[in-house]
Amino acid sequence: MRIVLMGYMASGKSSVGRLLARDLQMEFVDLDDYIEEEQQKSVKSIFSEQGEIFFRKLEHKMLSKVLDGKENMVLSTGGGTPCYSGNMDTILEKSDHSIYLQLSIPALVERLKKEKEQRPLVRNIEDTDLPEFVGKHLFERRTYYAQAKHIVECDGKNLDEVVAEIKGLL
Repeated sequence: MRIVLMGYMASGKSSVGRLLARDLQMEFVDLDDYIEEEQQKSVKSIFSEQGEIFFRKLEHKMLSKVLDGKENMVLSTGGGTPCYSGNMDTILEKSDHSIYLQLSIPALVERLKKEKEQRPLVRNIEDTDLPEFVGKHLFERRTYYAQAKHIVECDGKNLDEVVAEIKGLL
């Protein structure tokens, strides 16, 4: 079984994915970590040295490689992964379960405020400007996320509750 988690940055894809994979006794793969391992470079370095277009092509190639090469896994994608290079079609075609971890803009903003240093995309955005930034970004991406087989509303839920809900959908 191939399970793909998607959602906006700070939606909990990696944290939920690790717990879900452990509970289901499956391999966990974080797509960004996989790309970094394959390229021997950080995603941040790839972006800054070769640009976003190069990264998105590489991301598509690595997504296909992971989905073609692994039978039993939980895959956590990057926040933008479903939105580029036909990746949403690849995810829908090659996974058994695609799951959008949905959070409200206020919930995402609260999480991002605490993680700004680890998030290059929002590091230099003032806290007061985060809701507008996240709102615009989500508006652009939601049409892709909404194509997932399952949508799990995560506001007000802890990791265990989200994992339990996902297991109920499988």
